[in-house]
Amino acid sequence: MAKKPTDWRKRFGAAKPPHIVMLHSDFAGVKAGTTMLISSPGDVATYLAKIPKGETRTIARLRNELARKAGAQSMCPVTTAIYLRVVAEVSLRDLEEGKRIEEVVPFWRVVTPESKVAQKLSCGPDHVAHLIALDLGQPQ
Repeated sequence: MAKKPTDWRKRFGAAKPPHIVMLHSDFAGVKAGTTMLISSPGDVATYLAKIPKGETRTIARLRNELARKAGAQSMCPVTTAIYLRVVAEVSLRDLEEGKRIEEVVPFWRVVTPESKVAQKLSCGPDHVAHLIALDLGQPQ
């Protein structure tokens, strides 16, 4: 039986609200005793939407800024990658459905073609590079 395609909008809306946890053991490179933000696709989308056209941020910077804003020492690297993918897939679907690039969440301002997130996207890393070029106003 074929796997049913993921409904990214449903995953976006079904995520739990952001919350902070105290790590009791090391997890994904974050040390025990650290307060860690488990964010949400909505918070990640809001962050991405505020990055000015033509600018970029690293995933590490996104994690640091959202963690500090929430009063945590760190942000979960695992859920960050998952939520970046969810936001990106929703944006890609919006583009497929006819929205203009200016009307979607610009995930390419954080997700680079070389990133593990880009490798997993339905569009592939080459299309991420294309979106970056469009965002920077470079000829195709």
